[in-house]
Amino acid sequence: MRIADQISEKLRAAFAPTHLNVVDDSESHRGHGGWREGGESHFNVEIRAGVFADMNRVARHRAVHKALGAELVGKIHALSLDISGEISG
Repeated sequence: MRIADQISEKLRAAFAPTHLNVVDDSESHRGHGGWREGGESHFNVEIRAGVFADMNRVARHRAVHKALGAELVGKIHALSLDISGEISG
């Protein structure tokens, strides 16, 4: 299973988001540190879920990293997170 799919699966299970967009942005980092052939090294994640509403920025990031797990996070060179407690409709 692709890493982007694993990220989506874990975040959907943990947070039941109203919006989730996971983008493999690896190709735009070709030649930079951490880039590897075949991609799956750099990701942008947008997630909206009510569970984040009462969390500060650091708590949100920690919650996402915990949900992804150390093994999956270890496979990722860069993870850009746009997290909000706002529920999109």
